[in-house]
Amino acid sequence: MNSSNAATTHHWGEIDGVSIDFPMVVDEMHQATLTYTVPLEAAQALIPGDGFEVFEVAPGSAMFLLAVVDYVQNPWGDYNEVNFGLLAHPTGQPERVGAYVYRMPVDQEFTMKAGNQVLGLPKTVEDLSFVYTEDSVVIDLAMGGEPTMKLTLPRVQATEAPTSTETVTFSYLNGVPTELPLTIELGAGLISPSLVQMELGTSSVAEELRSLGLPGVPDMAVWGESLCGTFLLPRPV
Repeated sequence: MNSSNAATTHHWGEIDGVSIDFPMVVDEMHQATLTYTVPLEAAQALIPGDGFEVFEVAPGSAMFLLAVVDYVQNPWGDYNEVNFGLLAHPTGQPERVGAYVYRMPVDQEFTMKAGNQVLGLPKTVEDLSFVYTEDSVVIDLAMGGEPTMKLTLPRVQATEAPTSTETVTFSYLNGVPTELPLTIELGAGLISPSLVQMELGTSSVAEELRSLGLPGVPDMAVWGESLCGTFLLPRPV
């Protein structure tokens, strides 16, 4: 990421009287990130248009990325979010790998509007909750009024500081293939994959997840609390 771009402030405009400015800094969030190896053909079928291709991590295989985020302090609200994504790249540019998020349910309307209009992200307002106990967190998602996914994770304690990672998320903004540069902290609390519990419901989105072979045991799972992130202005790929 270009540090000079990160230092430049850009005012996009306003939505519902709220100023939209970049860099957009998230001061606090709790997040789990999980990865799964899934069939390449089924993964490609979930990416619309022809601007992006799934990255082939091994012959015939792709990487499904699942991130569940509880935004505690965020300029766009204190909302919950689930990212259903795939490791992908702009068509014909396999060296530019990032995450294409093909569904992004949230639980508040403002972030849905901002995500759709400013970033081109497929945010929809759904029934999404995070329930915490001392030792676990349960994420319950219904989409279109139907049970979709229930995820139960241990709240593992990190043994080291979170890792700050520069990456990009891909989208279509007004039909144009777009990348969203960001720097985000990933949790350092390693979760034993066997302790991840995923239950799928009856919605069409649950069936999409089943088409990828889920539920199953993730390849990797991490949890972190009080993480930070910085999101930069989107740009065409």
